[in-house]
Amino acid sequence: MSAMRPIWVIVRRELASTFTSPVAYVFLVIFLLLNGFFTFTAGAFFERGEASLASFFMWHPWLYLVLVPAVGMRVWAEERRAGTLELLLTMPIAAWQAIIAKFLASWIFLAVALALTFPAVITVNELGDPDNGVIFAGYVGSLLLAGAYLAITCMTSAMTRNQVVAFIVSVVLCLFLILAGFNPITDLLTRWASPTFVDAVAGFSVMTHFDGFQKGVISLRDLVFFLSVMGFALFVTGVILRNHRAG
Repeated sequence: MSAMRPIWVIVRRELASTFTSPVAYVFLVIFLLLNGFFTFTAGAFFERGEASLASFFMWHPWLYLVLVPAVGMRVWAEERRAGTLELLLTMPIAAWQAIIAKFLASWIFLAVALALTFPAVITVNELGDPDNGVIFAGYVGSLLLAGAYLAITCMTSAMTRNQVVAFIVSVVLCLFLILAGFNPITDLLTRWASPTFVDAVAGFSVMTHFDGFQKGVISLRDLVFFLSVMGFALFVTGVILRNHRAG
């Protein structure tokens, strides 16, 4: 419990800082507007004639590709730019506590943004009789997907004090995790590679693991994948920050 106390102190500080900034509310508005556009217009929600949020979740890997790095790019880059990283690392807390705390604060913010999409759930329940278990699984998968992108962005943010560089690098890395299991890519690979190799490449894709959640299946394999991506990215973040402190 004592180890968690400084983590929650930092989490509260970060959240307070986030929600006192108008940028946070601009992000929330943009996030909700884009979700609405992709769900009801681009996703042809009403034309589908079915009571489901398939058109809602199918766009999240692509929507998060830009929006999540926009949230996470400043996590460590801003600390380095402002020269407060050294101060933070000399405080009586372990580096891993600071890393987890700043990650959790941003993840909670993304969870709030996702929770604000509840009108879509109400809408689909008013129009029909959807399987809310599938919708719940989709939300769980969406939150894990956002966490994986965020952890990668935290890693790139620790590499540089330039937020734009952190944003671009994280977008490229997250795009790779999408394309690894994207059907046109896997179809191309099957022309010259063995099915085992294609399956191995697809196994690194967020699309492969997010697909199960969209179908209402919360499997241990998919949970482990997303948690592993988060754990690995945050571990690398710690290595980068320790090297920065040593340097």
